Amino acid sequence: MEDCVFCKIASGKIPAAKVYEDSNVMAFLDIMPANKGHCLIVPKKHYETLLEVPDEDLSLLIKTAKKVAKALSLSVGNGAFNLVMNNGKEAGQLVSHAHLHVIPRFKSDRLRLKWSHQKYMENEMKEFQEKIKKFL
Repeated sequence: MEDCVFCKIASGKIPAAKVYEDSNVMAFLDIMPANKGHCLIVPKKHYETLLEVPDEDLSLLIKTAKKVAKALSLSVGNGAFNLVMNNGKEAGQLVSHAHLHVIPRFKSDRLRLKWSHQKYMENEMKEFQEKIKKFL
C-alpha cells in the first residue's frame, strides 16, 4: 500500500529503530511508546486486520512477538508485558496495517488497560454463545 507507514518502513523508505527483521516480519520500537521499550511486530505484507492475515503469516507474527517479548523482558529486567492488537478504528487501530504491540510493564508505570465490565441479562449469554458458534 502506497500510503501505509508500516509498508514504507518495511520497504526501507522510512527509517525505524528495528530490533528484529526477517523476510516476513519485522519488529521496531514504537515512536510514541506506552512505556519505553514498547515494540511493534509487523508483517511485511500489507494486511489491514487480524482477520486478513493468513494463518501461516499469523503464526510467524506471534512467534516473533514471543521472541521480542522475551528479549524485551531480559533487556529491562522484568518479565511483565502486555501483548495488544487493535483491529479497526473503533478498537483504537491508528495505522491500518495489522500489528502487535509488545509493551513492557513495570510496577510503578501509569499505563492502565482497563475496561468497564458488563453483565449479561438472563439467557443473554446463551444467545451470544449460540450466535458465535454458528459461524465457527
